[in-house]
Amino acid sequence: MYLLGYDIGSSSVKASLVEAETGKTVASDFYPKTEAEIIAVKAGWAEQQPRHWWDSLKHATASVLGISKVDPKDIKAIGISYQMHGLVMVDKYKVPLRPAIIWCDSRGVPYGEKAFGVLGEEKCLGHLLNSPGNFTATKLAWVKENEPDVFDKIDKIMLPGDYIAMRLTDRVCTTVSGLSEMMLWDFKEGKVADFLMEYFGYDRDLIPEIVPTFSIQGRVTAEAAAELGLAEGTAVSYRAGDQPNNALSLNVFNPGEIASTAGTSGVVYGVLGEVNYDTKSRVNTFAHVNHSSDRTRLGVLLCINGTGILNSWVKRTIAPEGIGYAEMNEVASKAPIGSAGVSIIPFGNGAERVLQNKEVNCSIHGVNFLTHNKSHLLRAAQEGIVFSFMYGMEIMENMGMPINKIHAGHANMFLSPLFRNTLAGVSGAAIELYDTDGSVGAAKGAGMGAGIYRDNNDAFASLKKIEVIEPVETERRAYIDAYAMWKERLMRDI
Repeated sequence: MYLLGYDIGSSSVKASLVEAETGKTVASDFYPKTEAEIIAVKAGWAEQQPRHWWDSLKHATASVLGISKVDPKDIKAIGISYQMHGLVMVDKYKVPLRPAIIWCDSRGVPYGEKAFGVLGEEKCLGHLLNSPGNFTATKLAWVKENEPDVFDKIDKIMLPGDYIAMRLTDRVCTTVSGLSEMMLWDFKEGKVADFLMEYFGYDRDLIPEIVPTFSIQGRVTAEAAAELGLAEGTAVSYRAGDQPNNALSLNVFNPGEIASTAGTSGVVYGVLGEVNYDTKSRVNTFAHVNHSSDRTRLGVLLCINGTGILNSWVKRTIAPEGIGYAEMNEVASKAPIGSAGVSIIPFGNGAERVLQNKEVNCSIHGVNFLTHNKSHLLRAAQEGIVFSFMYGMEIMENMGMPINKIHAGHANMFLSPLFRNTLAGVSGAAIELYDTDGSVGAAKGAGMGAGIYRDNNDAFASLKKIEVIEPVETERRAYIDAYAMWKERLMRDI
């Protein structure tokens, strides 16, 4: 018996096939092999074609089926993880009306700021737990004002994962967790945020049917089965945004537990057992995958847009030609902690929530042409990313969330010893690395939703801890001083 998990990212779509009984991943692959295109017609815009996600999913599915030789009839459930905060709009025929406006697009910012001012801090924070900010709801406001012909044709709005589920099952639905990340869930009333819908002039019919995160949300249609090589009737039984799903993948379900990831964007995600929020919405509060009306489980999300994208930029433009990331990390490690006074502010990928949706762009400080070289710049980039994490973690700690241990997958920037040691050194937290990823987590979430696993502890009994990185006390002062200098320079930029 097998479980299939998909992770619909902005760089690629990954598929993993997991043996349910053992938790072993029997096949995994992703597509495309180079980073997927992000359409940026103007500065601050970011769009992708939903059909490209589906095409990539088909390639990844064909690969894992070919590698594993598993009979599709033995796949009992499918789970979906997806890039958060995107906006997909379909007409009555379930066809996308335009490219999706994705998570790092900034054009919703002024609409969210205006709504926050008009509706008021108490109303928004008390009901949404956030400012309307730069989320799905405000991206839709941009469409309503600037593309009224498109807006008038919308039958349903959805998130990227909802779109993929629709293609699999022909059923249009979403979840409470998804609505909370759209900024369209009212936590105080326990329903769709009608007051925000009314403010923006949205019809309630735009919202899809709401289904539980863990449930049989639909079954693979004959058409989708033929396209993908799957069995008709296979259950789709879990979906979640990539960061709640990353936490699930690391078995982070309970208050005080922390998960982190550092891909194109970087995230620290902690679980709260009571309602709380940052009054400036620099970190955001959403419904976690196991949140319910009778048990509060909220995910506090710190998101840094300029993470892996900065690391790939310095590799392309600064690192010696032709080297890989591992070799680049070795070059970076030749520079001392603090990069001999060089600081890089990594916020060059759109509006940053942690900076109250300001776009400050990336900047480099303290370079001396006589003493600094590539190693200092490469190290300063990774330190700058970590320091941006620390800046947000200070906000989370002020909300009452202690950060003593961080769970992370052994992937992306957590493959870098320099990155891991810097995060442990500046935060004082132990970093626990696990052998998992979002698509594997989505597969196990599907097992929970289909009733194959009793609970999360049953689903993640096989989760393998690879390594623990403890902060080195003799190095902490150097990291803390470098962070203080970085933070001082950030304050000048903002």
